[in-house]
Amino acid sequence: MAAKKSAWAKSPHDAKAFDYAGDKLKKAWPGLHAGDAEPFPDDKRAAALIKAAGKAAPKGMDAAELAEALQDAWRAFHRGDFQQAFEAGSALGPVGASVACKAIAIHATHLVDDEDEQLSRYEQAGKLAEAAIAALPGEANSHYRYAHAMGRYSQGISIAKALKLGLATKVRKALEKTLELAPKHAEAHTALGLYHAEIIDKVGTLVGGLTYGAKAAEAEKHLATALKLTPDSPIAHVEHANLLLLLHGEKKEDQAANAFEKAGKLKPRDAMEALDAEFARAQLE
Repeated sequence: MAAKKSAWAKSPHDAKAFDYAGDKLKKAWPGLHAGDAEPFPDDKRAAALIKAAGKAAPKGMDAAELAEALQDAWRAFHRGDFQQAFEAGSALGPVGASVACKAIAIHATHLVDDEDEQLSRYEQAGKLAEAAIAALPGEANSHYRYAHAMGRYSQGISIAKALKLGLATKVRKALEKTLELAPKHAEAHTALGLYHAEIIDKVGTLVGGLTYGAKAAEAEKHLATALKLTPDSPIAHVEHANLLLLLHGEKKEDQAANAFEKAGKLKPRDAMEALDAEFARAQLE
């Protein structure tokens, strides 16, 4: 099911600031993708994706054409045209799922107010990611996009429903697989840290530890790794603040506020980071 076109609210930030036309994209790529470890989609990468995807690869498209299509989809994502990025990625099937999933999930998180619509979009991203896992199981972001979408989905439903659906275990396994394939995947470290903290917050240290293997020390270790890998990423500091509040509550409010403040002051490199920084500043108001 395609997301409703009328529901694609525009990014409030100036797209010109995040224009990565032509060679600008490749030059900026290491910074833009420090968090998700997405490889730059040049011809060689596109050829590898076509080979790995087999029958699930886009029909009648050679490596150069795929590379161009993927780069254009990512350009749209970075400038904040999330609808274009989602539609362009989706049209490529599993090889475009990484950008499509990221676009629809980030848009849902920041620019969709209706909770049912948010959940619908996270479900849609999860299904796209499942198809990517089936076609491209060796890609770290096939697993990470699933974990991210289902993690957001589980945050939007009751803890009882999330546990009944087994989402906690599915998210943890997908994140562990991500890190097995890409040990320096900062966003997976962040998400796994939050997994441990949220489980402890919801069911307590004892049940969380015995039933789900959740440990506060693991949560803090993963967040520390993420901050070390991506010190200039607003989301790493936002989630560090969230982790402090989940694990320690009022005792660490000041440290959490400092983390939100740091996130809000970082210079965003694209529309997503601008939205993350804006969210961080809003937490301090």
